[in-house]
Amino acid sequence: MSQSPTLTAFIGGAVTLGFLAVGLSFLGFWRRTGDSLFLTFAAAFALLAANQGLVVLLQAPSETLSAVYLLRLAAFVLIIWAVLGKNLPKRG
Repeated sequence: MSQSPTLTAFIGGAVTLGFLAVGLSFLGFWRRTGDSLFLTFAAAFALLAANQGLVVLLQAPSETLSAVYLLRLAAFVLIIWAVLGKNLPKRG
């Protein structure tokens, strides 16, 4: 069963908008608290939004065939780095 390209683009746009909304929420938390964890999460969600938007615009057929998905990898690495940086004990 194949999906309509219009429906695929619509859902991809909605997901992109969702990532941007979450990123803006984390940016607001960062402005209130000054905690770098929130700023890093905002950057990660901006990368996820860029990834999803480019996938839709470029009509990437598969994760294995497009370098655009490296943005998703970068976002997850940022999230892992932020969480570890927040939870690991500080030296010195």
